[in-house]
Amino acid sequence: MSAIEATKKQAKTLFPILGLVSMAHLLNDSMQAVIPASYPVLQEALGLSFTQLGFITFVLYFSSSVIQPFVGAIADARPTPMILPAGMLMAALGMFGLGIAPGYWSVLGAVLLVGIASAMFHPEGARIAYMAAGPKRGLAQSIFQVGGNMGGALAPIMTAYIFFPFGQQGAYWFIVLAGIGFVIQAFVARWYSSQLKLLPPLERKKAKKKTADSNDKVVRKSIFYVIVLVFARSWFSASIGTYFVFFLMDKFGLSIPNAQMYIFTYMAAGIIGTFLGGPLSDKVGRRNVILLSLLGAVPFAIALPFSGLVAAYPLLFLLGLINHSSFSVTVVYVQEMVPGKVGMVSGLITGLAFGMGALGSMVLGIIIDLTSIQAVIIACSFMPLLGLIGFLLPPDKRKDTISAA
Repeated sequence: MSAIEATKKQAKTLFPILGLVSMAHLLNDSMQAVIPASYPVLQEALGLSFTQLGFITFVLYFSSSVIQPFVGAIADARPTPMILPAGMLMAALGMFGLGIAPGYWSVLGAVLLVGIASAMFHPEGARIAYMAAGPKRGLAQSIFQVGGNMGGALAPIMTAYIFFPFGQQGAYWFIVLAGIGFVIQAFVARWYSSQLKLLPPLERKKAKKKTADSNDKVVRKSIFYVIVLVFARSWFSASIGTYFVFFLMDKFGLSIPNAQMYIFTYMAAGIIGTFLGGPLSDKVGRRNVILLSLLGAVPFAIALPFSGLVAAYPLLFLLGLINHSSFSVTVVYVQEMVPGKVGMVSGLITGLAFGMGALGSMVLGIIIDLTSIQAVIIACSFMPLLGLIGFLLPPDKRKDTISAA
């Protein structure tokens, strides 16, 4: 293939590749998300405290978040396609370890492997989505992130129908998912390798030109504001995804499977929100969608802890829809501010999302042990108000309908 032909292909959105990398994202994140979703089962089997559960989440997501930017930076300088299938093998080893873990410390070791596997996947997965995007970067990143959100949404269902009936040994079933993921990742890695021979010089040349024109001070400030917004979104999501099931069990006496259906509603709506957010940002601007994703969630978040079982379903659906709409958008927003470092910034933003969620889960677990589950859920409902900081972000397009500036 000539450089001209490669450039023409680059101008098109390659949906088959996006579909495959999204499926790999689904499998990767389902193995990661099923661990917090299985906490009621692990707590009963191993006698774990909320503090221990919070620290398990911290190890799982923080290991991923710390490593991701470094993986991305290394891949920017020296792309390594085979890291993708290698990550799936490590995830399989982690799930096997979880199934045989006799206690708290062995669980930590198993989830550490799953976290590292996730760190190996996300920066390169985001890069592949970027390479296959053509002119539709928001849509492409949404397709990629939707896979991850689907994996997260399926975690409560998998817990209810795999972990709940089979107990801790239900983790063995996820080794099969890792095997499927390995095959997909091997195919994607082969395509990735073929593209690297032609595309990187073109991309680096464009990136250097754009970087030379960028305002470093504005970029640094903008990235800081994005980090704060990711913090707010991640802590709120951690309160719902990790602990709201315990809130429902404590307040309403629900069983584990019934309580997990509420979490599934939130996660499933998040899939829709993630998918819609990307193409919407292509039309109205990344900043606008980021603002809406937090400020639009405020009234529903505050109402949730005081709602009954019937009202909780639509509230969780709306929260998932709105809150997740910026998940892919924040990645593209920063990618476009720092061109030429797609892997590093993708790893930074997705890593921060994991890391902030991990830190939130650990801190919230400690606070729950010291206070109560209801007090923590109520306090976290005000987190989306930090979305006001989004007004400090510079507009990414001329048409910025929500901008206060």
